[in-house]
Amino acid sequence: MGEAAADPAPAKGRVAPPMSWRTRLSVLAAGYVTDATRRADGTVNRRLLGVLDKGVAACAAPRNGVASRDVTIDPAVPLRARLFYPCAAPTAAGDDDAEAERPAAVPVVVFFHGGGFTYHSAASPAYDAACRRIARHAGAAVLSVDYRRSLEHRFPAAYDDGFAALRFLDDGGPDVPGPGAPPIDAARCFLAGDSAGGNIAHHVARRYALDPSAFASLRLAGFIAIQPFFGGEERTPAELRLVGAPIVSVPRTDWMWRAFLPHGTDRDHEASSPEGATTGIDAAAAAGFFPPATVVIGGYDPLQDWQRRYCDALHGKGRRSGCSSTPTPSTPSTCSRSSPSPGTSCYGSRRSSLAAASDGICR
Repeated sequence: MGEAAADPAPAKGRVAPPMSWRTRLSVLAAGYVTDATRRADGTVNRRLLGVLDKGVAACAAPRNGVASRDVTIDPAVPLRARLFYPCAAPTAAGDDDAEAERPAAVPVVVFFHGGGFTYHSAASPAYDAACRRIARHAGAAVLSVDYRRSLEHRFPAAYDDGFAALRFLDDGGPDVPGPGAPPIDAARCFLAGDSAGGNIAHHVARRYALDPSAFASLRLAGFIAIQPFFGGEERTPAELRLVGAPIVSVPRTDWMWRAFLPHGTDRDHEASSPEGATTGIDAAAAAGFFPPATVVIGGYDPLQDWQRRYCDALHGKGRRSGCSSTPTPSTPSTCSRSSPSPGTSCYGSRRSSLAAASDGICR
């Protein structure tokens, strides 16, 4: 993991990075979707959200070397996920031609989309493109979990669904069909997430670390949190400075926490507090069960101080983590913080930082 980089502070008075007009329009549209689908009574208009954030279908035919299909993790919930896998995989060595042509097993990245626990899905165009990019650059299978969202499903539903995805892989996971489709190596499993997805990835890793012996074959090798969603009751300097930031404004994030956390609790709850989220993992971290973390912090993210406190909390538990800062959210840019450059996925104009981190870890 990398060393922590110096934090480039935004220009005084500026709450958003310089953006092209295309990107600015995309950011405004994303903010509109968030506000337009929120009813006066505090609920979310799912029907309207489905129109404004229309999902894309999985595609069994390879696109840029990556195919995808939807799988069911638990029909009783129901809990589903989208599986992405590289179609051109390295082959395993063998004594005969048939063995030599067998695709080698690939690592698997369990991915959690962002959206404040309330918005987006595994089929959202930006996240479909991002996971496809991860699979291509990292040479890994990506299981993008369509976890249950708030307000309909509050804490701890999203964490339960994330943990169920690990159980699913440990039990054998999806049977990936088709010629050239590689088997999945659950012993090389990584968690990754953006915004609220980064928060979910942490809590799933925490649950795993507290009882790794419950898994027969799955092993967590690391996790990547892109501008993870943490918070608290106090107002940090970044929140005060960037209170009117696009999309992730302080009023919006306050509402998202109220929609997700249990009734009668506040933002100092263990789900949101960096210190609370890392409580109880000391022994697991010391034993190496809590995986090494890569945390990416955006210089224009109002939540950046909470993300640094999260890194500090991990270090305080003796857990290895690398925290990198970027002056703008464009590299990386996250689906919930900003928008893509024309013709690219939501994770940057040339190479996703999440894909780059996955590439470095998985290989």
